[in-house]
Amino acid sequence: MLARIFRPSKTAMQSGRGKTTGWVLEFEPSDARRSDPLMGWTQTADTESSQVRLSFETREDAVRYADAHGLAFQLIDPKPAKRIIKAYADNFAFGRKVPWTH
Repeated sequence: MLARIFRPSKTAMQSGRGKTTGWVLEFEPSDARRSDPLMGWTQTADTESSQVRLSFETREDAVRYADAHGLAFQLIDPKPAKRIIKAYADNFAFGRKVPWTH
């Protein structure tokens, strides 16, 4: 079974970077999810992929755990955040491409 080691990204409801500093080890699902015809929920018989999520302080700890337990893993490095630096004064700059109006 293949495991993924990655650093979680922030959710859409977060403005800060809380709970994004650690590393997570998750198992990939072994089979596709099926919808339950009566209730409409999705179900799977594989509990490892849907319920097991291990957290680690560093990437090396997660890799060491996977090696110690003989797990095949895929290491996903985080992408650097794209930062757009803006100042409030830029809204009123003389060289602005689109004039500021109400």
